[in-house]
Amino acid sequence: MKRLLGMEMIEKGLLEEMGLELNLKPWATDGGTHFWEVPKTAFRSVYDDQPNAHKKFMEKLDACIRNHDKEIEKMCNFHHQGFVDAITELLKVRTDAEKLKVQVTDTNRRFQDAGKEVIVQTEDIIRCRIQQRNITTVIEKLQLCLPVLEMYSKLKEQMSAKRYYSALKTMEQLENVYFPRVSQYRFCQLMIENLPKLREDIKEISMSDLKDFLESIRKHSDKIGETAMKQAQQQKLFSVILQKQNNVKFGKTIYINDRILEERNEIVLKPVFEEEDENEEEVLTVQDLVDFSPVYRCLHIYSVLGDEETFENYYRKQRKKQARLVLQPQSNMHETVDGYRRYFTQIVGFFVVEDHILHVTQGLVTRAYTDELWNMALSKIIAVLRAHSGYGFPVNRLFDLLFEIRDQYNETLLKKWAGVFRDIFEEDNYSPIPIVNEEEYKTVISKFPFQDPDIEKQSFPKKLPMSQSVPHIYIQVKEFIYASLKFSESLHRSSTEVDDMLRKSTNLLLTRTLSSCLLNLIKKPHIGLTELVQIIINTTHLEQGCKYLEDFITNITNISQETVHTTRLYGLSTFKDARHAAEGEIYTKLNQKIDEFVQLADYDWTMSEPDGRASGYLMDLINFLRSIFQVFTHLPTNSNDHAAMSGKVAQTACMSACQHLSTSLMQMLLDSELKQISMGAVQQFNLDVIQCELFASSEPVPGFQGDTLQLAFIDLRQLLDLFMVWDWSTYLADYGQPASKYLRVNPNTALTLLEKMKDTSKKNNIFAQFRKNDRDKQKLIETVVKQLRSLVNGMSQHT
Repeated sequence: MKRLLGMEMIEKGLLEEMGLELNLKPWATDGGTHFWEVPKTAFRSVYDDQPNAHKKFMEKLDACIRNHDKEIEKMCNFHHQGFVDAITELLKVRTDAEKLKVQVTDTNRRFQDAGKEVIVQTEDIIRCRIQQRNITTVIEKLQLCLPVLEMYSKLKEQMSAKRYYSALKTMEQLENVYFPRVSQYRFCQLMIENLPKLREDIKEISMSDLKDFLESIRKHSDKIGETAMKQAQQQKLFSVILQKQNNVKFGKTIYINDRILEERNEIVLKPVFEEEDENEEEVLTVQDLVDFSPVYRCLHIYSVLGDEETFENYYRKQRKKQARLVLQPQSNMHETVDGYRRYFTQIVGFFVVEDHILHVTQGLVTRAYTDELWNMALSKIIAVLRAHSGYGFPVNRLFDLLFEIRDQYNETLLKKWAGVFRDIFEEDNYSPIPIVNEEEYKTVISKFPFQDPDIEKQSFPKKLPMSQSVPHIYIQVKEFIYASLKFSESLHRSSTEVDDMLRKSTNLLLTRTLSSCLLNLIKKPHIGLTELVQIIINTTHLEQGCKYLEDFITNITNISQETVHTTRLYGLSTFKDARHAAEGEIYTKLNQKIDEFVQLADYDWTMSEPDGRASGYLMDLINFLRSIFQVFTHLPTNSNDHAAMSGKVAQTACMSACQHLSTSLMQMLLDSELKQISMGAVQQFNLDVIQCELFASSEPVPGFQGDTLQLAFIDLRQLLDLFMVWDWSTYLADYGQPASKYLRVNPNTALTLLEKMKDTSKKNNIFAQFRKNDRDKQKLIETVVKQLRSLVNGMSQHT
């Protein structure tokens, strides 16, 4: 109850009991009781307006107070029993709380006592764990150091066993692999500091072995040369024996009654074979006479040490000094034949060793270096012969040497012309030769014997089917014949022999050098499809030019081509092989381009509905193929023969491309990494195959009969039709029949694709068990899968 005196708040109910009707404003609330703001004039009216108003007001106020006291007393009586019960419960709980306190205190004490032993054991465990960790660390460090120590021990053993090259390799492994792992240890630093000294020791030891080797071959060069000359003589003798054997057999066949010839052959051959048998066990090779291992070892050691140039310079310098000593004749050399023999065997032995080093090492001795030594030797030999020799010695072997030099000269020419041909191919633009006027036409005809009546009738400007490389190559072949003839003329041989030499040399140029250059050109990455077609056309014209080259050689030697023993030029096989290689490269490059497009395929194999249009990558691929085949079929050949040739190449390339595309698409469907395929994805894939079939039916290359090109996609078409129509009953019923609608569909292929679709159906139809149509479809798929498996198993057992 709020105080009234001195305050402007009063309960509204009290004022109403006193009969005061005032305009009150709510001021505050206290629980459910409202207090109102009373103007000061209201209290003033209590005292002023009515008689005994103050007394009445106080009486009313006392009555109100008594009423409130009664209500308070009722409320206290109502809640008193609950208060008493709560106090009683608290008194009961106090005893239990004291017992609980005692128990908690006792439990805490016992836990503390028990924990002391645990603490001691825990500390022991911690110490053991620290020791175990330290032991593990030591083991790890030792395991890290042991391989280093083992490799260093291996290095010491290799040094003791004089396996210096292996020791260098071991040093490299130590420096690159093992030392970085243990570089923080002092013993490793000592090892690292010791390696340079070991390398220097190896260099000194290997150089000492090389010096011993050089001294040894200097002493034994005459023995080496003598052995090499015997071997050369035996090889030549063996060739003569084979030739005589052939003559004997020929003689027995033609002159069967001529006993004198037969006996003469037997007399000639018998001593030859006996001499061969006697000398068979005495044949020694250069490797038998000389141990080249010091050279190989020293070369390898200096190569590993990165000082190969120093070794090469030293070796060449020392060998040049030895060459000068070998070429210096003895004062009495000219007095006996043995003096000349010893002089020349030393020279031969020197060059036999250098030739062996040239072929078994890379870079130690170069061809230029040996040529330099040979030129020096020739100059010295000529000077010695002029100073010490007389006349009257036989020169047959000298001519044999000249023939061998001729063969070497031809090999040099072949290497030179290989570079010439490569330059011609590099400069060619691989497009038909444009002819503006008669003068240009005569210029080209003067370089290459081109004849085509259809082109001759055309007006200027016009184009010749071959490119610029054809006349240039033809001219260079004639230049090669001139160069080969220049050497042969000095041998004073008959026209027949010269003719045979020229034809054989030209055949080597065509079949080996030019053929190799063509094959290398075809394999170059920058040669495109159009260039390959032009190369095919070029080889045809070069092949036709071979008969004019034969006439050219005939005019030089005056030997008729009708002669029985005249060698023919092998241009037909040479350029035929090049054409086949170019055609194969066309098909390979085209298939590679198809693979690049197919790799761009990005199918959503779980799509529910197709896009309604073919994939972008496939349309780009088809547009590319159209442009390529259009280039093939519109080449400016100006000749029916070349048009047929380019058309044939285009047809084969088109068929190969369609078959390859069909195979790639089939492999995409059957890819083992592809686990699920939806029907929407199959429908989208079908749209792409339809575009492939439309491309095939549009006749991108003329000349195909009927639907030959479309048959490239027949396997895909029948497979997709089977899945699009879902005609499994027909497939299973007609399987194996020649007239089956799905004859090209392999059961294994169909099973693989169907299982992928079955998995997708199970995944996408989570509630399929609640829908009858989905349940029926799933059962059908499972039934078909079982039947296909039975077919596949039956085929396997039959096989």
